[in-house]
Amino acid sequence: MLKQILTSIRITLVLLLIVSGVYPLIVWGLSQAAFAHQANGSLTKDAQGKVVGSALLAQGFTKPEYFHPRPSAAGNGYDATASSGTNLGPTSDKLINGIHKKTADGKDDPSNFDGVKDLAAQYRTENSLPAGAPVPVDAVTRSASGLDPDISVANAKVQAARVAKARGVGGEEIDRLVDANTQGRDLGLFGEPRVNVLQLNLALDKQYPKAAK
Repeated sequence: MLKQILTSIRITLVLLLIVSGVYPLIVWGLSQAAFAHQANGSLTKDAQGKVVGSALLAQGFTKPEYFHPRPSAAGNGYDATASSGTNLGPTSDKLINGIHKKTADGKDDPSNFDGVKDLAAQYRTENSLPAGAPVPVDAVTRSASGLDPDISVANAKVQAARVAKARGVGGEEIDRLVDANTQGRDLGLFGEPRVNVLQLNLALDKQYPKAAK
């Protein structure tokens, strides 16, 4: 009996050392050697070497001279500690029309929610589009995580005219910058071409630093 207990203890200690020590150390070492950037959070730096975010997480850019990400339902928006979607189905009236109520003192109700129609109207206004103009679907829908760092190429191309005007440069130049920062399908097969908003905005500041505000 004592022999079996001692054997069990030894096996437990050996497995503890392997599973909680050796294996994590090997995985950490391989990740640092082969994928250091990804393993450390895909942190992105500006021209001065300051970390300004992660290429994996969206940020709430709102100024006209920057490309804007897709809407977010993570916390109060783009909150990395509260990743979440709306969990609303395609037939939801709240998703389509939103909620717009006032409290007894006339202020906006905290439960108010901008629907697809609201987001579409705001997008058209921001980008000087005519009323009723088609808009890219990712410009008016929130991602499942609320932290999607990418937008579609179509979304970026629509915003390019606004960005060019705000920065005082030609639209063709901004279009070329979008093309240069477009990522293709993974392995050439999976997903759709996309543009990382943070990396594109950093490229804007680098190429047109005097125009940026």
